[in-house]
Amino acid sequence: MKYATLPHTDIEVSKICLGTMTWGKQNTEAEGHEQMDYAIDQGINFFDTAELYPVPAHPDEHSETEKIIGNWLKKNGNRDKIVLATKIAGKAEMTKYIRTNGFAREAITEAVEGSLTRLQTDYIDLYQLHWPERTTNYFGKRGYRHDVSNHWQDNFHQVLETLRDLIREGKIRQVGISNETPWGTMRYLEEGKVHESLPRTITIQNPYSLLNRTFEVGLSEISIREKIGLLAYSPLGFGVLSGKYLGGKLPEGSRLALFPNYSRYINESSVAATQKYYGLAQQNDLSLAQMSLAFVMSRPFVTSTIIGGTSIRQLEENIDSIDVSLNDEVLQGIEAIHNAIPNPAP
Repeated sequence: MKYATLPHTDIEVSKICLGTMTWGKQNTEAEGHEQMDYAIDQGINFFDTAELYPVPAHPDEHSETEKIIGNWLKKNGNRDKIVLATKIAGKAEMTKYIRTNGFAREAITEAVEGSLTRLQTDYIDLYQLHWPERTTNYFGKRGYRHDVSNHWQDNFHQVLETLRDLIREGKIRQVGISNETPWGTMRYLEEGKVHESLPRTITIQNPYSLLNRTFEVGLSEISIREKIGLLAYSPLGFGVLSGKYLGGKLPEGSRLALFPNYSRYINESSVAATQKYYGLAQQNDLSLAQMSLAFVMSRPFVTSTIIGGTSIRQLEENIDSIDVSLNDEVLQGIEAIHNAIPNPAP
């Protein structure tokens, strides 16, 4: 395994982070425990979850994933060996059953306390805001359209004040954001600069893959210059970049078979790009999944890449990508495909 340091900290994390969003829906608790055991054996020390998980979100399964992790931590007694990240759900129609007051002080406090209880731990290493409260950055849409009916008021300072107080109480260690825009990212960073008592935002968790490199437009420069590390999620585009859907295949039990509305990585342009990336991988004796993951991990703004799988076999292939290095010929081939079909999955 290879490791990196979370920016502005001395916290060392594996370059591969274990994602957990299928546990409690596509995976049983026993399977989740098996995946964590396997990940630890491979040198992974970084786990990411959320109070919303598993997804797709459903009131009857709310926060089951955190409970699965908590039971594993209690059973193994190895909390000190894990860097644990979780998230508060943003304000949205689909999360009204969790709470309706967004990132208000009482909402964040309630969310942290709930996660601590379910995870059976005294502290969270990295606490993240799952997506913005304001109407801005929707899945499947490339551009920003201002919503004049949205009456959100700037509360960046208040949010960071609440997180600062939770840090002082020892309940969280560091702060991150997720699904954020360049504007929102800089607002959090600037608040931390202007008001020295407020915590610095050290990570951003956004989608990044061969099918969606929109992070490179604006956010990558912020990441490098401000040293806010990307925790890249969906690096295989919901499994599309494993190649298992090529040729119109829809494997039984796969994510797209179970949840067909999760289709933003399977449009006509994405399929065409994936076919080209598959050909490039074949020409260079690489698996498509490992080439895709190795590319993400090679980017200078990526601190860790969040992988997931519903089987140990998938995890094995994904984790083994840590040893794959892409030569100049492969990287040039990737750029040629990207220039021909840029960001087909918004």
